[in-house]
Amino acid sequence: MQKSKRKINKDADFIAFQERLGVSFKNINLLKQAFTHSSYVNEHRRKPYEDNERLEFLGDAVLELTVSQFLYKKFNTMSEGELTKLRAAIVCEPSLVKFAVEYSFGPLILLGKGEEMTGGRERPALLADVFEAFIGALYLDQGLDVVIEFLKKSVYPKINNGAFSHVMDFKSQLQELVQKDGIGLLEYKILNEKGPAHNREFVARVSLNGKELGAGKGKSKKEAEQNAAQQALIHLQKSSK
Repeated sequence: MQKSKRKINKDADFIAFQERLGVSFKNINLLKQAFTHSSYVNEHRRKPYEDNERLEFLGDAVLELTVSQFLYKKFNTMSEGELTKLRAAIVCEPSLVKFAVEYSFGPLILLGKGEEMTGGRERPALLADVFEAFIGALYLDQGLDVVIEFLKKSVYPKINNGAFSHVMDFKSQLQELVQKDGIGLLEYKILNEKGPAHNREFVARVSLNGKELGAGKGKSKKEAEQNAAQQALIHLQKSSK
């Protein structure tokens, strides 16, 4: 009776999870497989459980493709090297863990007792694997368009909001764009700096042929200039449309 009750509760959790994410699996067993760790399968050999490792393999490839496509379309002045570096930051383990935690993947994972006792539910590598497995399961069950719709809600906004800007070299992108079009010379200037030594804030401006293109703030001169270059790129891309 206790086991049956636990199973009903777990099924209800998976239903609530889908509602929270705005997805609806045709094959609920695929979704459950995405959350099934190999340690759970090893402890339930008499039952036909499959672990999530193959789905993780597939999800890794689907994530690489969908993120690559988004970056290719969004950053049309970014070099291949910069695109590769940015994609790596988005699909790396720490980023995937943040996505998994944000959508409360942890409580749904089916773990063996030993793995549970050693804190497996919070282990970063395990959470990242489950996120990839979920993407793989969603792709198999619903197709690429539904995966992209999910990423539009979960991952792409973070890219748009600058969560990965620390690995993006906006100054180089701006320089390449200006050189390619031969439209003049760029000049960076620190306009202001304020605050105590341990918490300084800088304001930078970037100009093209003496005309301001963008301004940005930062905790260092370098960060302020990068943010100014980012604003300049946005301005130039809008004016070219």
